[in-house]
Amino acid sequence: MAADLDLTRLRVLAAVARTGSVTAAARELHYAQPSVSHHLARLEAEAGIPLLQRVGRGVRLTEAGRLLAARADEILGRVEGARRELDALAGLRAGRARLAAFPSALATLVPAAMAALVRDHPGLGVGLVEAEPPEAVEALAAGDVDVALVFEHTDAVQARGIEDLSRFEVTPVLDEPVHLVRPAAGLAGDGRPADALGDRAAGGVTPGGVTPGGDGHAALAALADADWIAGCARCRADLVARCAAAGFAPRIAFETDDYVAVQALVAAGTGISLLPELAVRAHRHPGVVTEPLPGATRRVLALTVGAPTPPARELVARLVVAGAGATPAPA
Repeated sequence: MAADLDLTRLRVLAAVARTGSVTAAARELHYAQPSVSHHLARLEAEAGIPLLQRVGRGVRLTEAGRLLAARADEILGRVEGARRELDALAGLRAGRARLAAFPSALATLVPAAMAALVRDHPGLGVGLVEAEPPEAVEALAAGDVDVALVFEHTDAVQARGIEDLSRFEVTPVLDEPVHLVRPAAGLAGDGRPADALGDRAAGGVTPGGVTPGGDGHAALAALADADWIAGCARCRADLVARCAAAGFAPRIAFETDDYVAVQALVAAGTGISLLPELAVRAHRHPGVVTEPLPGATRRVLALTVGAPTPPARELVARLVVAGAGATPAPA
């Protein structure tokens, strides 16, 4: 049976895995190389299973070594979080919460949450990092942030999660509709007048747009000949999956993860797009019209590791309130 694992030795193993060698790990940690080798040998003894194997003049992690190294950053991050929580027990007057969030949330939910937080706890500091969900999850697992605000597309088409979130505390913040974004005037993505998109209507699409409660698949199928503007990699995958469920492959003319640019391109008549509610709320181009696509939603989640620190807990609570107060974007 493995003995208790020493945190310093876990930090050494994580450094070896990250840098690829004992020498580089020693340099990164400012340790002597013999000290790193000693820590690794003791860690193997504690684990009760080989973690490294010699390869020429270097070393390579065994399967057990790779598994332990993958968990080491998470373990160390949790310990660091516990230390911060102890530091915050004196109260929220001098605490700090670090948040990683995606751009449209930083422009909508986060300012409202921070305003409430600063009002109620003037001494509380908040650090902000812009990050798409995969990077935010990595930062949270490594202990670089206290809260990760992420999204995932979940609907009748296909559940597309970020990854296994079972190792995190997950707090739902908002279920937001996904909007069909079309030019308000001029040409649609297929070269026809924008108002003529509805001429191909079927099952819920009308010349004025998408009928509330209509069939989202039919709404997309009516636009099978249009050019599309895709967003970030995960939003592009969602678009492709929705169109596939509607029976066609979208003709993607442009790709950009900048929701301001997406709307400008739509307004210019270069194509149509799908954007979530927060992106439409964060910026609204006067040259576009939007309608919620029936059955299409995106879920916003706040993630923490273990028991969150008091500042992180307060931040999550304010994000939930901001999500509950989110009003629908105007059509």
